[in-house]
Amino acid sequence: MVKIRLRRMGSHKKPFYRIVVADSRAPRNGRFIEEIGYYNPVSEPKKVEVNEEKALKWMLTGAQASETVKSLFKKNGLLDKFETAKAERKQK
Repeated sequence: MVKIRLRRMGSHKKPFYRIVVADSRAPRNGRFIEEIGYYNPVSEPKKVEVNEEKALKWMLTGAQASETVKSLFKKNGLLDKFETAKAERKQK
């Protein structure tokens, strides 16, 4: 199964995360298929950057987002775009 999840980067007490598409069996910071964005919780305001085209492509092909990534996508409005794209796909 393919998952969209966070990969921890940065130094001690200064986390920085990359949003990656990876096999669910791979370790958290291990091998991944593609990097689709990043999340910096330390900066003020918190910064989230996502390549929406790649994220939608992976979600439409069956990749499951982790709970944290799903909440980040929801805050950025990407989850709504996914729902509409999924509905359009069903109509065809």
